[in-house]
Amino acid sequence: MPRLLSNQRFLVAYSAIVTTAFAFIVFFGLTHRTFTPPAVVAAEQKHVDFDQLTVHRINIVEPDGTPRLILSDKAEYPGSFFHGKEIPRPDRTDSAGMLFINEEGTENGGMIFGGYKSADGAPHSWGHLSFDEYDQDQYMDIDSYQDAAKRSSKIVIVDNPSYPLSPAFVDEAQHVKAMPHGPEREKAWAALKTKYPPGAQRAYLGRTIENDARLELADQQGHNRILLRVAPDGSPSMQFLDAQGKVTHQWPAK
Repeated sequence: MPRLLSNQRFLVAYSAIVTTAFAFIVFFGLTHRTFTPPAVVAAEQKHVDFDQLTVHRINIVEPDGTPRLILSDKAEYPGSFFHGKEIPRPDRTDSAGMLFINEEGTENGGMIFGGYKSADGAPHSWGHLSFDEYDQDQYMDIDSYQDAAKRSSKIVIVDNPSYPLSPAFVDEAQHVKAMPHGPEREKAWAALKTKYPPGAQRAYLGRTIENDARLELADQQGHNRILLRVAPDGSPSMQFLDAQGKVTHQWPAK
């Protein structure tokens, strides 16, 4: 064997065989895609197919890093976003869902949902889908709610005020929410509403907790002016009201 390995003709033949085999492998790989150059691999990694993907949160961002859509479980649900800055929202810890964000990095609406059965065996469920006005709160939302035997579902349209929902406003609102219930908290809420006047609900369509089917149409100040209602017993009614809530016309007359 040592004599064979030192034979010059054997070494030449061996080198030729190895070179031919290597060339064949490279050619086969290029034509059958078993070998892919690094540049091609990098380009193809921009599109990856999965049958299943298990995560706690997905952040969809623009090329410059601006977040546009966040899908999250309850534990990692985000706060609010205002012009690229995330604002902590400790009140957003009870639901999973998704958050919509506009081109400037400001919250633009979202969807949340949840449900459970409490220790007393009562069912609880909720769902919410909303779309926000620019730099403001939601101007349309769809809600469902269940708390044991109490159930409601609705579509609401709102006129929002003109001031932006800035981090300063959110901080003040969170501070009042954290106060213990009582006269001081009510006083703080009244002061906050004076400083930041709330919007006005213009339209409501839904099923109430009292099991009515109801349509409410309001003026720009939020005063209901037309009420259409079907009571739990099936009886219909229609009312027209003035700005003070006094019924001016109704059907049936009684």
